[in-house]
Amino acid sequence: MSRLEIHQVPVLSDNYVYLAHCPETGATGVVDPAVAGPVLEAAEARGWTVTHILNTHHHGDHTGGNLEIKAATGCAVVGPGPDRDRIPGIDVEVDEGDTYRLGNAAAEVFFVPGHTRGHIAYWFAESQALFCGDTMFAMGCGRLFEGTPAQMWRSLRKLMALPGETRVYCAHEYTQANGRFALSVEPGNRELARRMAEVDEKRANGIPTVPSTIAEELATNPFLRPESPLLQKTVGMAGADPVAVFAETRARKDNF
Repeated sequence: MSRLEIHQVPVLSDNYVYLAHCPETGATGVVDPAVAGPVLEAAEARGWTVTHILNTHHHGDHTGGNLEIKAATGCAVVGPGPDRDRIPGIDVEVDEGDTYRLGNAAAEVFFVPGHTRGHIAYWFAESQALFCGDTMFAMGCGRLFEGTPAQMWRSLRKLMALPGETRVYCAHEYTQANGRFALSVEPGNRELARRMAEVDEKRANGIPTVPSTIAEELATNPFLRPESPLLQKTVGMAGADPVAVFAETRARKDNF
């Protein structure tokens, strides 16, 4: 097994694309390339040759660079089997329970619908790295464009079960806005207040707030905390079913 070298490439207004490099074999994956140019430049600057694209879902700000990168490098495009018809240039289809190898690094694939109907995530256990696209954000989760609250809650529970030290490589720099909402529904969460102070300082200095960790998300992400008595009290749903609380929390964020 190999530990990946991971490089973050900021693109567009708030997207993160990731280069994941296996130092033992030279294999280099691009996770959710919104665009091609900056990604190819970042790989070249490190002497890495792109061999794979790993897509989590079909949205254009995650697949927009697929065909250009594939044309430039001949790389293989890996993506969700349930959404094969919407992944440009797909060569390899993966789904829940599959293991996919990037060089000597192995990823477990999770089917995590909710944001879209075919969303997946890649967990590289040896590298303590989770590439979760738009399913989980730092202190947030994706909008439910094609799924239900119950689906998204089931998806998040899969990711919540990963080791606390797992680094969460989500696809957007939404943390500051997410944290402001989190404080509105769980104002007495001291860990959340502490984290927000750190986030504000980082953003003031142009420093990314991603990756976070599963442990940080469990303590501060309201979408992982529908069973929190404080959050339930704030939304007026003490003792309610977690799916119902999650749905109410998501609805509030949509209008925040």
